[in-house]
Amino acid sequence: MQELASNCSFLEVCYLLLNGELPGVEALERFEDQVIQNMCIHEKLLTFYKSFQQGAHPMAILVGVIGALSAFLHHEIDVNDPKARQAAAILMVAKIPFIAAMAYRTAMGLPPVYPRKKYTYVENFLYMMFSDPMSEEFEPDPVIVNALEKIMILHADHEQNASTSTVRIAGSSMANPFACIAAGVASLWGPMHGGANEAVLEMLEGIGSVDKIPEFLDKVKNHVDGVRLMGFGHRVYKTRDPRNQIMSQICHQVVGMSAKPSGLLELALELERVALADEYFIKRKLYPNVDYYSGIVLTAIGVPRSMFTVIFALGRTIGWVTHWKEMMSEPVKKISRPRQLYIGANQRSVVPIGERPDVAPEEEDQLTGQREVWSPKKSRRHARPQPS
Repeated sequence: MQELASNCSFLEVCYLLLNGELPGVEALERFEDQVIQNMCIHEKLLTFYKSFQQGAHPMAILVGVIGALSAFLHHEIDVNDPKARQAAAILMVAKIPFIAAMAYRTAMGLPPVYPRKKYTYVENFLYMMFSDPMSEEFEPDPVIVNALEKIMILHADHEQNASTSTVRIAGSSMANPFACIAAGVASLWGPMHGGANEAVLEMLEGIGSVDKIPEFLDKVKNHVDGVRLMGFGHRVYKTRDPRNQIMSQICHQVVGMSAKPSGLLELALELERVALADEYFIKRKLYPNVDYYSGIVLTAIGVPRSMFTVIFALGRTIGWVTHWKEMMSEPVKKISRPRQLYIGANQRSVVPIGERPDVAPEEEDQLTGQREVWSPKKSRRHARPQPS
């Protein structure tokens, strides 16, 4: 992973995952041209964005639009045909930057910006996300482009995580690839998966200053409710996360561009130093992971926190679609059917409704204290007050 991030572009890594080998010069040029040429989405799909309210979460938009993509492209794809699967994978990689950038622009109430052939894959995403039609010609900053390339490479694939497993489970039912990727996006949306870097920033802001680090770590070690050391430890890596070293370098480069010092970076560096010298964390093999610095990087680039998980999805799409493609190539296909152990009540008889005790569910009316019922006569919903 470190060699790929240091020596390759994101599209080279995409080619590698799709084909098993890194491309030569001519193969990469053909692949890049194929991807850039297919970046735009159907104009009717663009109108779908207009149905989302300004301020809607970009991940909500991303899930909806990727799912809707199947209505425009699925009829052309035979999932049993290897060439069709490869074409579908490339289309998904090609269109996700436009879809992701439009999720941001829709949430912000901004007009669409179309990709341009003169920009690279990552440059196009930055252009479509941040370009202002009323300003001068957009010039991608090479430091920011390099940082985003590396972030996307580091997030491209990471074995059987929650979202990848979700894609594979959906694909096992022979669902179309776009629906499978939409399922993966929905799984990634959860704060325990794709929201980890945002949680790191909230932790650092909660600490506030370097002099409060010892007090914070004491609370972590004493298991004070709600106090956790975010961005440390990993289910796979029991030593240092190899991706963290690269992310740390990126962070210094991006933050170093700004004349204004980053208090968050200084705080993160000191927290890392103190934690890694503490026997409590050493014994538990808790080291910073890839999420520890990525939020600081994205903030320095100008990406709002609501878009952090969208950026994650942008990089991870190639991993998802490669897992789907690999699974669909298996000669014997079986639907995923996880088993579970039932621990509920033993067999019971149905009690007639008039003899059952009235026990209201605890969650009933939590949000509004009212229950909505549909009136077929008036064809609209009415809120019916419930007895206290």
